[in-house]
Amino acid sequence: MTKYREQLSLFSVSEQKTLGYATQPAEGLKISAEALQTWKQRLFHYQQQVTISPPLQQGTLFDAPAPKADPDSLDPFSLSQQNTEFWRWKASDHGVAALYFVIDYTLPILLYVGETVKSGQRWKGEHDCKRYLLNYRQVHYQNQLETLLGIAFWSLAPTQTRDRQRLESALISKWRSPFNKENWAFWGTPFTGTGIS
Repeated sequence: MTKYREQLSLFSVSEQKTLGYATQPAEGLKISAEALQTWKQRLFHYQQQVTISPPLQQGTLFDAPAPKADPDSLDPFSLSQQNTEFWRWKASDHGVAALYFVIDYTLPILLYVGETVKSGQRWKGEHDCKRYLLNYRQVHYQNQLETLLGIAFWSLAPTQTRDRQRLESALISKWRSPFNKENWAFWGTPFTGTGIS
């Protein structure tokens, strides 16, 4: 069993409260190390079966329009990893339209797929996934298990909201990311406080 290395916060508890960031996990969230490992292995095995096809490249003599985004050619694990606290950093711009992926890189497993019109601002304020991550970290800490949570952005997402949301929906379905509500029937809701199914 790997020992958990505590991930330190850049902010004190009082600063986190001032910023409106929940600092306490859900009350009574108890998941054994065995149940947690079994849940993660099921997810890992499913996601390892997901295939990624390289995008088709057709040569042309003339400038062609950019190809439509294809969920089968997008590999979330190959994107550049960022800290899940990225939204706290001061940035000069608000970001771009993007898809984003929350990943635990220790196994690795894809936990959440989202879309945003402004990648630099999406997680400012309330977002259920931030609470799920807090609970996920806490359960790992309680069981002395390691986690390496990160977020990755794909900035080539369609700029039109409906197109971006369709792509997000296809990726949620393809990867069965457990923090997305659409997949709760597959994996249960252990990090919302209702247990592993």
